[in-house]
Amino acid sequence: MDYKSLDQIPYYSDCAGLVKGLGYELVELRIVPQNRMTKILAVIAAENAAADIGIDDCAKVHRLLLPRLQALLGTDDTYMEVTSPGMERNIKNAAEFALFIGRELRVWDRQKNDWVGGMLVSCDQTSLTLELATGESAAGTEKEQLTVLYTNIAKAKFIHQ
Repeated sequence: MDYKSLDQIPYYSDCAGLVKGLGYELVELRIVPQNRMTKILAVIAAENAAADIGIDDCAKVHRLLLPRLQALLGTDDTYMEVTSPGMERNIKNAAEFALFIGRELRVWDRQKNDWVGGMLVSCDQTSLTLELATGESAAGTEKEQLTVLYTNIAKAKFIHQ
């Protein structure tokens, strides 16, 4: 899996702060010119890992972002869609992991040739660390941490709980 800084995505930096001000994280921003229209896709997640994203949340972000992006793009001929990450979002860019710290994920680890799931506890530009529940004991749930290099990740999914 490749790591591309979110700031390298066109207009991401211009929009992420606005979205954060509303209490959300901008997970993905895609701007695609088509014929005479520009299609915009924004994916948002709640800052709080326990919170869900609903239609009202998407509408609030849409009302804030659309005029900003139209001004930045210099066009009113736009179509914009704002969505949540979904039940099992495929993570496309390793930089997205930073937005999902404290949430459950699963990654296909090429070294294990299997899915590994757990709570994301940290990440950087080369790897992520998951906290895995390894079993029950008299002291409670036993946990271990596993660090996986992005180069060993074939696929990753955010798990909505």
